Amino acid sequence: MDPITSFVGLCLLLGVGHILRMRIRLLQRLYLPSCVIGGFLGLILLQSFRAGGAPIPAGWTAGWGELPGILINVVFACLFLGVKLPRFRTLWHHAGPQLAYGQVVAWGQYVVGIGLFLLLVAPMFSQLNLPPMFGAIIPVGFEGGHGTASGLEGTFKDLGWAAGKDFALASATAGITSAVIVGMILVNWAARRGHTARRKSPADIPEDDSIGVIPVDSRPSAGKLTVRSDAIESLTLHITIVAAAILIGYLIKQGMWQIEGVLNLGLDEAARQKTTAYKLIRSFPLFPLCMIGGLIVQYLEQRFDKHKLLDIGLTKRIQNTSLDFLVVAAIATIKIDVIIAGLVPLLILVAAAIAWNVFCVVVLARRMLPDAWFERSIAEMGQSMGVTATGLLLLRVVDPDYETPAADAFAYKQILHEPFMGGGLWTSAAIPLLALWGGWPVFLIACGAVVAWLIIVFTPKLLRRA
Repeated sequence: MDPITSFVGLCLLLGVGHILRMRIRLLQRLYLPSCVIGGFLGLILLQSFRAGGAPIPAGWTAGWGELPGILINVVFACLFLGVKLPRFRTLWHHAGPQLAYGQVVAWGQYVVGIGLFLLLVAPMFSQLNLPPMFGAIIPVGFEGGHGTASGLEGTFKDLGWAAGKDFALASATAGITSAVIVGMILVNWAARRGHTARRKSPADIPEDDSIGVIPVDSRPSAGKLTVRSDAIESLTLHITIVAAAILIGYLIKQGMWQIEGVLNLGLDEAARQKTTAYKLIRSFPLFPLCMIGGLIVQYLEQRFDKHKLLDIGLTKRIQNTSLDFLVVAAIATIKIDVIIAGLVPLLILVAAAIAWNVFCVVVLARRMLPDAWFERSIAEMGQSMGVTATGLLLLRVVDPDYETPAADAFAYKQILHEPFMGGGLWTSAAIPLLALWGGWPVFLIACGAVVAWLIIVFTPKLLRRA
């Protein structure tokens, strides 16, 4: 392994990706992140080498395949670091309807993906021998994104379907691309129909936004220095705090293994490997536990740190930098031959998932959300098909100054939503459960969750009308 050339190779892809974003009008209109463009460029280059029979330059791609699985732990450990944790009552007051809507959207992706797999894909493409886990590549890729797809690589391998990572990454790439394209179409539709508070449209977006450059006179601070550099560099301190959150997550996983050992104390190793507890715990990934570690560190910081050493700006820089390198490496190393073998089933699920998200915006949102329903739902669509930044991008188009309650509701909702969906505990447990139980039990759980959240929203409305 040559870490220097490998690192330089990733940086070149990111740099060229950003230059292409600034120069090519189509990429500007698609609002694709530079890391996604760089990942596509790397994928094309690597596939060209393979197709031409030429060896890939030694060292340039060393470690790219393992990097996403490492960096996703950093990304999830940073999720709540520096974020002041409010009381549950405050969260529910600000984001109750938004949380319910987001949960319906997220659980609905499991209903659509697994349901279509069971009723259509599995019978029609039986020769491909696709496992029930295939039905979950939509929520893993759309709601979870490239990070979650990469982080579940070990889980897919442990459960005997290594191709799951490549399908999930392809799903994530399709999701983030279609989120912007379909999102902008919906923004134009809503502006023409008068559903937006500001009557804004994509034509009103400043050029600086489209090329991804912040104007000189309005550039925000990247973060605040909380300690003097003669003691320790602030960024170094924050990296150590992130590492502490990852360590806590690692210790939690070790504790889970110990509990599993106690539960199966009288069994030999061969018998233990056949038990549900063993398979579930051993295949459960580390990154959602790192998120719990971050929550614990943040709680302790709020409770005991009188100097307030943790700055959210620096934490976000660590998180976003890790995510950029994660995405470019993940996309560049997708195995195209694996995707081609299951391309038609993948396209069926992607199309159905896009249709579900559009249905939620056009039909469900105005009935579930109390005000600024389009602004709230378009942000949710961007996040549930891409990443949080995609949701905020679409929201900024229709609410550039955040004058509606949408931004606050979306931010508060993420605190309750992320621990479970979008790479959280349920996302990580669903894949092992599909492998252990099959598709129907997990499908019914997802249906039950959608129904439960709809009851929570609509029961008070029906009682008020009675």
